[in-house]
Amino acid sequence: MSDESRPPVPAPAPFTFAPLTPASFLDRAAAVFADRTAIVDGDRRLTYREFHRRVGRVTGVLESLGVGAGDRVAALCANSHVMLELHSAVPVHGSVLVPLNIRLSERELTYILSHSGAAVLIATVEFADRARAVGEAVGVRVLVAGEVDGRDEYEELLARADEPVRREPEERGLLAINYTSGTTGRPKGVMYHHRGAYLQSLAMAHHAGLGPATNYLWTLPMFHCDGWCFTWAVTAAGGTHVCLRAIDPGQIWRHLTEDGITHFSAAPTVLTMIAEDPTARRLDRTVAAGTGGAPPSPALLSRMTRLGIDVTHLYGMTETFGPIVVNQWQPEWDGGTDDDRAVRSARQGIGNIASGRVRVVAGDGTDVAADGETTGELLVRGNIVMLGYYRDPDATAAASQDSWLRTGDIAVMHPDGYVEIQDRSKDVIISGGENIASVEIERVLDAHPDVVESAVVGRADERWGEVPVAYVTVRAGARVSTDDLLDHVRRELARFKVPKEIVFADLPKTSTGKIQKNVLRTRSRTPNP
Repeated sequence: MSDESRPPVPAPAPFTFAPLTPASFLDRAAAVFADRTAIVDGDRRLTYREFHRRVGRVTGVLESLGVGAGDRVAALCANSHVMLELHSAVPVHGSVLVPLNIRLSERELTYILSHSGAAVLIATVEFADRARAVGEAVGVRVLVAGEVDGRDEYEELLARADEPVRREPEERGLLAINYTSGTTGRPKGVMYHHRGAYLQSLAMAHHAGLGPATNYLWTLPMFHCDGWCFTWAVTAAGGTHVCLRAIDPGQIWRHLTEDGITHFSAAPTVLTMIAEDPTARRLDRTVAAGTGGAPPSPALLSRMTRLGIDVTHLYGMTETFGPIVVNQWQPEWDGGTDDDRAVRSARQGIGNIASGRVRVVAGDGTDVAADGETTGELLVRGNIVMLGYYRDPDATAAASQDSWLRTGDIAVMHPDGYVEIQDRSKDVIISGGENIASVEIERVLDAHPDVVESAVVGRADERWGEVPVAYVTVRAGARVSTDDLLDHVRRELARFKVPKEIVFADLPKTSTGKIQKNVLRTRSRTPNP
Protein backbone atom coordinates (compact mmCIF):
# COMPACT_ATOMS: atom_id res chain seq x y z
CA MET A 1 0.00 0.00 0.00
CA SER A 2 1.39 3.38 -0.97
CA ASP A 3 1.77 6.19 1.52
CA GLU A 4 -0.92 8.14 -0.36
CA SER A 5 -3.50 5.38 0.09
CA ARG A 6 -2.86 4.85 3.79
CA PRO A 7 -5.58 6.25 6.04
CA PRO A 8 -4.40 9.21 8.10
CA VAL A 9 -3.31 8.48 11.66
CA PRO A 10 -5.87 10.09 13.94
CA ALA A 11 -4.78 12.56 16.55
CA PRO A 12 -4.64 10.90 19.99
CA ALA A 13 -7.68 11.43 22.16
CA PRO A 14 -7.01 13.38 25.38
CA PHE A 15 -7.76 10.35 27.54
CA THR A 16 -4.92 8.27 26.06
CA PHE A 17 -2.04 9.85 27.94
CA ALA A 18 -0.99 10.82 31.45
CA PRO A 19 2.62 11.55 32.36
CA LEU A 20 4.35 8.72 34.20
CA THR A 21 5.55 9.87 37.62
CA PRO A 22 6.20 7.94 40.85
CA ALA A 23 4.19 10.60 42.68
CA SER A 24 1.02 8.96 41.37
CA PHE A 25 1.53 5.82 43.44
CA LEU A 26 0.60 7.50 46.73
CA ASP A 27 -2.64 8.88 45.27
CA ARG A 28 -3.71 5.35 44.41
CA ALA A 29 -2.51 3.85 47.69
CA ALA A 30 -4.41 6.48 49.69
CA ALA A 31 -7.60 5.62 47.82
CA VAL A 32 -7.24 1.83 47.85
CA PHE A 33 -5.34 1.20 51.10
CA ALA A 34 -6.45 4.24 53.11
CA ASP A 35 -6.55 2.52 56.52
CA ARG A 36 -3.60 0.19 56.03
CA THR A 37 -0.35 1.03 57.80
CA ALA A 38 1.93 2.83 55.37
CA ILE A 39 4.88 3.75 57.60
CA VAL A 40 6.33 2.52 60.87
CA ASP A 41 9.04 4.87 62.18
CA GLY A 42 9.83 4.06 65.80
CA ASP A 43 6.68 4.84 67.78
CA ARG A 44 5.08 6.72 64.88
CA ARG A 45 2.64 4.87 62.66
CA LEU A 46 0.94 6.42 59.66
CA THR A 47 -1.87 5.03 57.56
CA TYR A 48 -1.90 5.69 53.84
CA ARG A 49 -4.63 8.28 54.38
CA GLU A 50 -2.43 10.10 56.90
CA PHE A 51 0.67 9.71 54.74
CA HIS A 52 -1.14 11.24 51.78
CA ARG A 53 -2.48 14.13 53.85
CA ARG A 54 0.97 14.93 55.25
CA VAL A 55 2.54 14.86 51.80
CA GLY A 56 0.02 17.46 50.65
CA ARG A 57 0.98 19.64 53.58
CA VAL A 58 4.68 19.28 52.76
CA THR A 59 4.01 20.68 49.29
CA GLY A 60 2.35 23.68 50.94
CA VAL A 61 5.35 24.13 53.24
CA LEU A 62 7.74 24.07 50.28
CA GLU A 63 5.71 26.74 48.54
CA SER A 64 5.63 28.89 51.68
CA LEU A 65 9.43 28.65 51.88
CA GLY A 66 9.71 30.12 48.39
CA VAL A 67 10.53 26.86 46.64
CA GLY A 68 9.21 26.94 43.10
CA ALA A 69 8.95 24.59 40.14
CA GLY A 70 12.35 23.14 39.27
CA ASP A 71 14.00 24.39 42.46
CA ARG A 72 16.17 21.89 44.29
CA VAL A 73 15.19 20.52 47.72
CA ALA A 74 18.12 18.88 49.50
CA ALA A 75 17.44 16.20 52.13
CA LEU A 76 19.91 15.13 54.83
CA CYS A 77 17.69 12.53 56.44
CA ALA A 78 17.82 9.18 58.18
CA ASN A 79 15.54 6.42 56.92
CA SER A 80 12.35 7.94 58.25
CA HIS A 81 8.80 9.07 57.57
CA VAL A 82 10.32 12.46 56.70
CA MET A 83 12.41 11.07 53.85
CA LEU A 84 9.43 9.10 52.54
CA GLU A 85 7.25 12.21 52.68
CA LEU A 86 9.83 14.16 50.67
CA HIS A 87 10.04 11.42 48.06
CA SER A 88 6.34 11.86 47.33
CA ALA A 89 5.91 15.58 48.06
CA VAL A 90 8.78 16.97 45.99
CA PRO A 91 7.71 15.30 42.69
CA VAL A 92 4.07 16.38 43.26
CA HIS A 93 5.20 19.93 43.99
CA GLY A 94 7.28 20.07 40.81
CA SER A 95 10.58 20.72 42.54
CA VAL A 96 13.67 18.48 42.40
CA LEU A 97 14.86 16.21 45.22
CA VAL A 98 18.57 16.09 46.12
CA PRO A 99 19.08 13.19 48.59
CA LEU A 100 22.31 13.66 50.55
CA ASN A 101 24.60 10.90 51.80
CA ILE A 102 24.42 11.15 55.59
CA ARG A 103 28.04 10.01 55.97
CA LEU A 104 29.60 12.84 53.97
CA SER A 105 31.75 15.51 55.57
CA GLU A 106 30.66 19.13 55.85
CA ARG A 107 33.08 20.00 53.04
CA GLU A 108 31.53 17.42 50.71
CA LEU A 109 27.98 18.43 51.62
CA THR A 110 28.83 22.07 51.07
CA TYR A 111 30.06 21.27 47.57
CA ILE A 112 26.89 19.33 46.69
CA LEU A 113 24.56 22.03 48.03
CA SER A 114 26.44 24.66 46.08
CA HIS A 115 26.71 22.59 42.88
CA SER A 116 23.03 21.62 42.91
CA GLY A 117 21.88 25.15 43.73
CA ALA A 118 19.62 23.88 46.50
CA ALA A 119 16.93 26.32 47.64
CA VAL A 120 16.31 24.61 50.99
CA LEU A 121 17.86 21.85 53.10
CA ILE A 122 15.58 19.59 55.14
CA ALA A 123 17.28 17.43 57.78
CA THR A 124 16.15 14.97 60.41
CA VAL A 125 17.17 15.78 63.96
CA GLU A 126 20.14 13.37 63.97
CA PHE A 127 21.93 15.68 61.53
CA ALA A 128 20.67 19.06 62.72
CA ASP A 129 24.06 20.50 63.69
CA ARG A 130 25.77 19.43 60.48
CA ALA A 131 22.87 20.68 58.38
CA ARG A 132 22.93 24.09 60.03
CA ALA A 133 26.68 24.41 59.59
CA VAL A 134 26.44 23.51 55.91
CA GLY A 135 23.39 25.66 55.35
CA GLU A 136 25.13 28.66 56.87
CA ALA A 137 28.21 28.08 54.72
CA VAL A 138 26.13 28.03 51.53
CA GLY A 139 23.41 30.47 52.56
CA VAL A 140 20.58 27.94 52.33
CA ARG A 141 17.47 27.83 54.52
CA VAL A 142 17.55 24.79 56.85
CA LEU A 143 14.45 23.06 58.17
CA VAL A 144 14.93 20.44 60.91
CA ALA A 145 12.44 17.61 61.44
CA GLY A 146 12.44 16.44 65.04
CA GLU A 147 12.45 18.07 68.43
CA VAL A 148 15.27 20.54 69.09
CA ASP A 149 15.16 22.75 72.20
CA GLY A 150 11.56 21.79 72.86
CA ARG A 151 10.16 22.43 69.37
CA ASP A 152 9.81 20.62 66.06
CA GLU A 153 9.82 23.20 63.30
CA TYR A 154 8.93 20.67 60.59
CA GLU A 155 5.76 19.60 62.41
CA GLU A 156 4.89 23.21 63.26
CA LEU A 157 5.04 24.22 59.60
CA LEU A 158 3.01 21.18 58.54
CA ALA A 159 0.32 22.03 61.07
CA ARG A 160 -0.24 25.47 59.54
CA ALA A 161 0.63 24.59 55.93
CA ASP A 162 -1.09 26.27 53.02
CA GLU A 163 -3.21 24.36 50.52
CA PRO A 164 -1.44 21.51 48.70
CA VAL A 165 0.40 22.49 45.54
CA ARG A 166 0.33 20.12 42.56
CA ARG A 167 2.12 20.58 39.27
CA GLU A 168 1.86 18.09 36.41
CA PRO A 169 5.38 16.94 35.52
CA GLU A 170 7.02 16.25 32.21
CA GLU A 171 7.79 12.53 31.99
CA ARG A 172 11.38 13.22 31.05
CA GLY A 173 11.59 16.20 33.34
CA LEU A 174 14.07 16.38 36.19
CA LEU A 175 12.86 14.49 39.26
CA ALA A 176 15.97 14.15 41.43
CA ILE A 177 19.73 14.63 41.45
CA ASN A 178 21.60 11.80 43.12
CA TYR A 179 25.28 12.43 43.72
CA THR A 180 27.85 9.70 43.23
CA SER A 181 30.25 8.86 46.04
CA GLY A 182 33.10 10.80 44.45
CA THR A 183 35.85 8.35 45.43
CA THR A 184 37.89 9.29 42.36
CA GLY A 185 37.12 13.01 42.26
CA ARG A 186 34.27 15.43 42.75
CA PRO A 187 30.85 13.80 43.16
CA LYS A 188 28.78 13.88 39.98
CA GLY A 189 25.09 14.74 40.05
CA VAL A 190 23.11 11.99 38.34
CA MET A 191 19.86 13.34 36.91
CA TYR A 192 16.75 11.17 37.34
CA HIS A 193 13.54 11.68 35.39
CA HIS A 194 9.93 10.90 36.35
CA ARG A 195 9.47 8.24 33.67
CA GLY A 196 12.53 6.28 34.77
CA ALA A 197 11.62 6.37 38.46
CA TYR A 198 8.05 5.26 37.69
CA LEU A 199 9.18 2.30 35.59
CA GLN A 200 11.98 1.32 37.96
CA SER A 201 9.55 1.36 40.89
CA LEU A 202 7.23 -1.04 39.07
CA ALA A 203 10.20 -3.22 38.10
CA MET A 204 11.35 -3.46 41.72
CA ALA A 205 7.82 -4.24 42.91
CA HIS A 206 7.54 -6.96 40.27
CA HIS A 207 10.90 -8.63 40.81
CA ALA A 208 10.73 -8.46 44.61
CA GLY A 209 7.15 -9.73 44.68
CA LEU A 210 5.80 -6.81 46.71
CA GLY A 211 2.12 -6.60 47.65
CA PRO A 212 -0.25 -5.25 50.32
CA ALA A 213 1.06 -7.84 52.83
CA THR A 214 4.66 -6.64 52.38
CA ASN A 215 6.56 -5.40 55.43
CA TYR A 216 9.68 -3.84 53.92
CA LEU A 217 12.54 -3.19 56.35
CA TRP A 218 14.62 -0.17 55.37
CA THR A 219 18.16 -1.48 55.82
CA LEU A 220 19.08 0.19 52.51
CA PRO A 221 19.72 3.95 52.79
CA MET A 222 16.83 5.91 51.30
CA PHE A 223 19.32 8.48 50.01
CA HIS A 224 21.10 5.86 47.87
CA CYS A 225 19.59 5.90 44.35
CA ASP A 226 16.36 7.03 46.05
CA GLY A 227 16.43 3.73 47.91
CA TRP A 228 16.69 1.83 44.59
CA CYS A 229 13.21 3.34 43.97
CA PHE A 230 11.72 1.15 46.71
CA THR A 231 10.68 4.44 48.34
CA TRP A 232 7.96 4.44 45.67
CA ALA A 233 7.74 0.71 44.91
CA VAL A 234 6.51 -0.27 48.39
CA THR A 235 3.90 2.49 48.22
CA ALA A 236 2.81 1.35 44.75
CA ALA A 237 2.24 -2.13 46.19
CA GLY A 238 0.37 -0.85 49.25
CA GLY A 239 2.96 -2.40 51.57
CA THR A 240 4.35 -1.11 54.85
CA HIS A 241 7.60 0.84 55.10
CA VAL A 242 9.41 -0.15 58.33
CA CYS A 243 12.07 2.50 58.91
CA LEU A 244 15.48 1.66 60.34
CA ARG A 245 17.34 4.86 61.13
CA ALA A 246 20.77 3.22 61.57
CA ILE A 247 22.28 -0.16 60.73
CA ASP A 248 22.21 -2.32 63.85
CA PRO A 249 22.33 -6.09 63.21
CA GLY A 250 20.72 -6.87 66.56
CA GLN A 251 17.82 -4.55 65.79
CA ILE A 252 17.51 -6.01 62.29
CA TRP A 253 17.12 -9.46 63.82
CA ARG A 254 14.49 -8.14 66.26
CA HIS A 255 12.51 -6.80 63.32
CA LEU A 256 12.96 -10.05 61.38
CA THR A 257 11.81 -12.23 64.25
CA GLU A 258 9.13 -10.02 65.85
CA ASP A 259 7.66 -7.69 63.21
CA GLY A 260 6.78 -9.96 60.32
CA ILE A 261 9.34 -8.49 57.94
CA THR A 262 8.92 -9.96 54.47
CA HIS A 263 11.52 -8.04 52.44
CA PHE A 264 14.67 -5.96 52.77
CA SER A 265 17.60 -4.85 50.62
CA ALA A 266 21.24 -4.60 51.61
CA ALA A 267 24.80 -4.59 50.34
CA PRO A 268 26.76 -7.85 50.78
CA THR A 269 28.68 -6.33 53.69
CA VAL A 270 25.41 -5.72 55.55
CA LEU A 271 24.34 -9.30 54.81
CA THR A 272 27.63 -10.39 56.34
CA MET A 273 26.90 -8.33 59.47
CA ILE A 274 23.45 -9.93 59.71
CA ALA A 275 24.84 -13.44 59.30
CA GLU A 276 27.63 -12.89 61.86
CA ASP A 277 25.46 -11.29 64.55
CA PRO A 278 25.30 -13.34 67.79
CA THR A 279 21.49 -13.31 67.68
CA ALA A 280 21.36 -14.81 64.17
CA ARG A 281 19.24 -17.92 63.88
CA ARG A 282 17.21 -19.69 61.23
CA LEU A 283 13.90 -17.95 60.66
CA ASP A 284 10.64 -19.88 60.75
CA ARG A 285 9.67 -18.42 57.38
CA THR A 286 11.48 -17.23 54.26
CA VAL A 287 12.38 -13.54 54.00
CA ALA A 288 13.23 -12.11 50.57
CA ALA A 289 16.31 -9.92 50.30
CA GLY A 290 17.88 -8.08 47.40
CA THR A 291 21.60 -7.43 47.37
CA GLY A 292 23.85 -5.32 45.16
CA GLY A 293 26.69 -2.85 45.25
CA ALA A 294 29.34 -5.58 45.05
CA PRO A 295 29.28 -9.21 43.93
CA PRO A 296 28.31 -11.44 46.90
CA SER A 297 30.29 -14.63 47.23
CA PRO A 298 28.55 -18.01 46.82
CA ALA A 299 29.65 -18.77 50.40
CA LEU A 300 27.76 -15.75 51.75
CA LEU A 301 24.65 -16.62 49.72
CA SER A 302 24.71 -20.17 51.11
CA ARG A 303 24.94 -18.82 54.67
CA MET A 304 21.93 -16.56 54.10
CA THR A 305 19.91 -19.46 52.68
CA ARG A 306 20.61 -21.49 55.81
CA LEU A 307 19.18 -18.61 57.88
CA GLY A 308 15.95 -18.61 55.88
CA ILE A 309 16.82 -15.50 53.86
CA ASP A 310 16.34 -15.90 50.12
CA VAL A 311 18.75 -13.50 48.42
CA THR A 312 18.27 -12.20 44.89
CA HIS A 313 21.38 -10.72 43.34
CA LEU A 314 20.88 -7.33 41.68
CA TYR A 315 23.22 -5.08 39.78
CA GLY A 316 23.04 -1.39 39.07
CA MET A 317 24.57 2.02 39.46
CA THR A 318 23.47 5.43 40.62
CA GLU A 319 23.24 6.18 36.89
CA THR A 320 20.59 3.44 36.41
CA PHE A 321 18.11 4.30 39.20
CA GLY A 322 19.58 1.40 41.19
CA PRO A 323 19.26 -2.21 39.97
CA ILE A 324 18.99 -2.48 36.19
CA VAL A 325 20.02 -6.16 36.14
CA VAL A 326 18.37 -8.88 38.23
CA ASN A 327 19.34 -12.52 38.68
CA GLN A 328 15.88 -13.82 37.93
CA TRP A 329 15.67 -17.34 39.30
CA GLN A 330 14.25 -20.04 37.04
CA PRO A 331 12.38 -23.08 38.42
CA GLU A 332 14.57 -25.52 36.52
CA TRP A 333 17.49 -24.51 38.73
CA ASP A 334 15.86 -25.72 41.94
CA GLY A 335 17.05 -29.28 41.45
CA GLY A 336 20.76 -28.53 41.72
CA THR A 337 23.01 -28.93 44.73
CA ASP A 338 23.37 -26.15 47.30
CA ASP A 339 26.73 -25.25 45.77
CA ASP A 340 25.28 -25.17 42.25
CA ARG A 341 22.46 -22.90 43.35
CA ALA A 342 24.87 -20.60 45.19
CA VAL A 343 27.06 -20.25 42.09
CA ARG A 344 24.02 -19.40 39.96
CA SER A 345 22.79 -16.95 42.62
CA ALA A 346 26.12 -15.10 42.53
CA ARG A 347 25.61 -14.08 38.89
CA GLN A 348 24.21 -10.63 38.20
CA GLY A 349 21.61 -11.84 35.71
CA ILE A 350 19.56 -10.21 32.95
CA GLY A 351 18.08 -6.79 32.34
CA ASN A 352 15.13 -6.11 34.63
CA ILE A 353 11.62 -5.98 33.21
CA ALA A 354 11.80 -2.21 32.58
CA SER A 355 15.30 -2.11 31.10
CA GLY A 356 16.62 -2.64 27.63
CA ARG A 357 18.94 -5.56 26.95
CA VAL A 358 22.43 -5.46 28.37
CA ARG A 359 25.62 -6.08 26.42
CA VAL A 360 29.18 -7.14 27.14
CA VAL A 361 31.53 -5.68 24.55
CA ALA A 362 35.18 -5.94 23.60
CA GLY A 363 37.46 -2.96 23.13
CA ASP A 364 36.33 -2.52 19.53
CA GLY A 365 32.66 -2.29 20.57
CA THR A 366 31.61 -5.73 19.32
CA ASP A 367 29.76 -8.17 21.56
CA VAL A 368 31.94 -10.80 23.21
CA ALA A 369 31.20 -14.50 22.81
CA ALA A 370 28.46 -15.73 25.17
CA ASP A 371 30.72 -18.43 26.59
CA GLY A 372 30.95 -17.40 30.25
CA GLU A 373 34.68 -16.82 29.84
CA THR A 374 35.39 -13.97 27.42
CA THR A 375 35.46 -10.68 29.28
CA GLY A 376 34.40 -7.22 28.17
CA GLU A 377 32.76 -4.06 29.48
CA LEU A 378 29.10 -4.13 30.49
CA LEU A 379 26.93 -1.61 28.62
CA VAL A 380 23.31 -0.66 29.36
CA ARG A 381 20.63 1.62 27.94
CA GLY A 382 16.90 2.29 28.14
CA ASN A 383 14.22 4.09 30.13
CA ILE A 384 15.90 3.55 33.48
CA VAL A 385 19.17 5.24 32.60
CA MET A 386 19.96 8.78 33.74
CA LEU A 387 19.39 11.93 31.75
CA GLY A 388 23.08 12.72 32.26
CA TYR A 389 25.32 14.38 34.84
CA TYR A 390 24.06 17.70 36.18
CA ARG A 391 26.10 20.63 34.86
CA ASP A 392 28.76 18.27 33.52
CA PRO A 393 28.39 17.62 29.76
CA ASP A 394 31.97 16.36 29.45
CA ALA A 395 31.40 13.59 32.01
CA THR A 396 28.10 12.73 30.33
CA ALA A 397 29.82 12.38 26.97
CA ALA A 398 32.62 10.28 28.46
CA ALA A 399 30.09 7.82 29.90
CA SER A 400 28.53 7.15 26.49
CA GLN A 401 29.61 4.65 23.85
CA ASP A 402 27.48 4.62 20.68
CA SER A 403 24.38 5.66 22.69
CA TRP A 404 25.02 3.05 25.38
CA LEU A 405 26.03 3.82 28.97
CA ARG A 406 29.46 2.52 29.90
CA THR A 407 29.36 0.96 33.37
CA GLY A 408 33.11 0.51 33.84
CA ASP A 409 32.45 -3.06 35.00
CA ILE A 410 34.18 -6.05 33.45
CA ALA A 411 31.82 -8.97 32.85
CA VAL A 412 31.24 -12.19 30.95
CA MET A 413 28.08 -13.22 29.11
CA HIS A 414 26.88 -16.74 29.83
CA PRO A 415 25.23 -18.85 27.10
CA ASP A 416 21.80 -18.35 28.72
CA GLY A 417 22.12 -14.56 28.43
CA TYR A 418 22.93 -13.96 32.12
CA VAL A 419 25.87 -11.67 32.81
CA GLU A 420 28.41 -12.08 35.58
CA ILE A 421 30.64 -9.28 36.83
CA GLN A 422 34.30 -10.19 37.01
CA ASP A 423 35.59 -6.89 38.37
CA ARG A 424 35.48 -3.14 38.14
CA SER A 425 37.77 -2.09 35.31
CA LYS A 426 39.81 -0.07 37.80
CA ASP A 427 40.08 -3.09 40.13
CA VAL A 428 41.55 -5.52 37.59
CA ILE A 429 45.11 -6.35 38.60
CA ILE A 430 47.60 -6.70 35.75
CA SER A 431 50.51 -8.81 36.95
CA GLY A 432 53.26 -9.81 34.55
CA GLY A 433 50.92 -9.13 31.64
CA GLU A 434 48.17 -11.36 33.07
CA ASN A 435 44.80 -9.98 34.11
CA ILE A 436 43.74 -11.00 37.60
CA ALA A 437 40.13 -10.46 38.72
CA SER A 438 40.11 -9.43 42.35
CA VAL A 439 36.58 -10.84 42.74
CA GLU A 440 37.83 -14.32 41.82
CA ILE A 441 40.39 -14.28 44.65
CA GLU A 442 37.85 -12.81 47.09
CA ARG A 443 35.38 -15.62 46.39
CA VAL A 444 38.02 -18.23 47.18
CA LEU A 445 39.02 -16.47 50.40
CA ASP A 446 35.41 -15.97 51.47
CA ALA A 447 34.79 -19.71 51.07
CA HIS A 448 37.26 -20.44 53.90
CA PRO A 449 35.26 -21.31 57.05
CA ASP A 450 37.17 -18.79 59.21
CA VAL A 451 36.78 -15.82 56.85
CA VAL A 452 33.99 -13.29 57.26
CA GLU A 453 34.84 -11.15 54.23
CA SER A 454 37.79 -10.08 52.12
CA ALA A 455 38.94 -7.50 49.62
CA VAL A 456 41.80 -7.78 47.13
CA VAL A 457 43.62 -4.85 45.54
CA GLY A 458 46.72 -4.40 43.41
CA ARG A 459 50.01 -3.06 44.74
CA ALA A 460 52.76 -1.71 42.50
CA ASP A 461 55.65 -4.11 42.03
CA GLU A 462 58.95 -3.46 40.22
CA ARG A 463 59.13 -6.93 38.70
CA TRP A 464 55.48 -7.78 37.92
CA GLY A 465 53.93 -4.33 37.55
CA GLU A 466 51.25 -5.19 40.09
CA VAL A 467 50.70 -7.96 42.60
CA PRO A 468 47.52 -8.85 44.54
CA VAL A 469 47.25 -7.98 48.23
CA ALA A 470 44.35 -9.36 50.30
CA TYR A 471 42.69 -7.70 53.29
CA VAL A 472 40.76 -10.25 55.33
CA THR A 473 38.37 -10.11 58.28
CA VAL A 474 38.19 -13.37 60.21
CA ARG A 475 35.65 -14.65 62.73
CA ALA A 476 36.13 -13.91 66.41
CA GLY A 477 38.31 -16.55 68.02
CA ALA A 478 39.58 -17.93 64.71
CA ARG A 479 43.20 -19.10 64.73
CA VAL A 480 43.70 -19.13 60.99
CA SER A 481 47.14 -17.97 59.85
CA THR A 482 48.43 -16.24 56.74
CA ASP A 483 49.95 -19.54 55.57
CA ASP A 484 46.62 -21.32 56.06
CA LEU A 485 44.85 -18.85 53.79
CA LEU A 486 47.62 -18.84 51.19
CA ASP A 487 47.53 -22.64 51.04
CA HIS A 488 43.75 -22.47 50.67
CA VAL A 489 44.05 -20.09 47.69
CA ARG A 490 46.87 -22.13 46.08
CA ARG A 491 44.60 -25.19 46.05
CA GLU A 492 41.97 -23.28 44.04
CA LEU A 493 43.80 -20.80 41.81
CA ALA A 494 46.87 -20.46 39.62
CA ARG A 495 50.00 -19.41 41.49
CA PHE A 496 50.20 -15.99 39.86
CA LYS A 497 46.78 -15.17 41.36
CA VAL A 498 47.81 -16.01 44.93
CA PRO A 499 48.09 -12.83 47.07
CA LYS A 500 51.63 -11.73 47.81
CA GLU A 501 50.45 -10.47 51.17
CA ILE A 502 47.47 -11.03 53.46
CA VAL A 503 46.53 -8.36 55.98
CA PHE A 504 44.07 -9.17 58.77
CA ALA A 505 41.89 -6.10 59.28
CA ASP A 506 38.38 -4.68 59.42
CA LEU A 507 37.46 -3.43 55.96
CA PRO A 508 36.66 0.26 55.38
CA LYS A 509 33.19 0.80 53.92
CA THR A 510 31.01 3.52 52.51
CA SER A 511 27.66 4.43 54.05
CA THR A 512 25.95 2.13 51.54
CA GLY A 513 28.08 -0.85 52.58
CA LYS A 514 30.55 -0.94 49.70
CA ILE A 515 34.11 -1.84 50.58
CA GLN A 516 36.35 1.16 49.90
CA LYS A 517 39.03 -0.37 47.72
CA ASN A 518 40.46 3.07 47.04
CA VAL A 519 41.34 3.29 50.76
CA LEU A 520 42.88 -0.18 50.68
CA ARG A 521 44.91 0.66 47.59
CA THR A 522 46.38 3.62 49.46
CA ARG A 523 47.23 1.40 52.44
CA SER A 524 48.79 -1.25 50.21
CA ARG A 525 51.45 1.14 48.94
CA THR A 526 53.33 0.47 52.16
CA PRO A 527 53.90 -3.28 52.68
CA ASN A 528 52.62 -4.62 55.99
CA PRO A 529 55.53 -5.05 58.42
